[in-house]
Amino acid sequence: MSPWVWATGALIGALAELMVPGFYLIWIAAGAAITALAVFAFGVALPAQIIIFVLASLLTCGIGYVAYQRLIGTPTDQPALNERGAAMVGATGVVSEALKSGRGKVDLGDGVWLAEGPDLEEGAPVTVIEVRGTVLIVARR
Repeated sequence: MSPWVWATGALIGALAELMVPGFYLIWIAAGAAITALAVFAFGVALPAQIIIFVLASLLTCGIGYVAYQRLIGTPTDQPALNERGAAMVGATGVVSEALKSGRGKVDLGDGVWLAEGPDLEEGAPVTVIEVRGTVLIVARR
């Protein structure tokens, strides 16, 4: 197969990457470009071209995966992301409705939350030690 076929495929793949959301076509296009370069340089037969394309595409996709993981980060970079309850543990607030019989309300951030903990008067500073659903478990600070 002509190296121009691979070069054209690489160009079409790169252009398609601009039109299709996602970041995967560019790596396949890079595999086609590498194959085109190999055919231009060494004039390999079709079975070898296909093998080169598959290996080059796998290699570039792997490189792209690693690059995006380093660029975007992994979920462990921000373990409490999208878990508001986990992010609230350790936060401090103020009792807005006295905790009587272990239940009351706490001002925390921009909201008022149901709270459980020791009996505390209004205005007492508290720290969130646990979150159970929408109820904060608090302790005196």
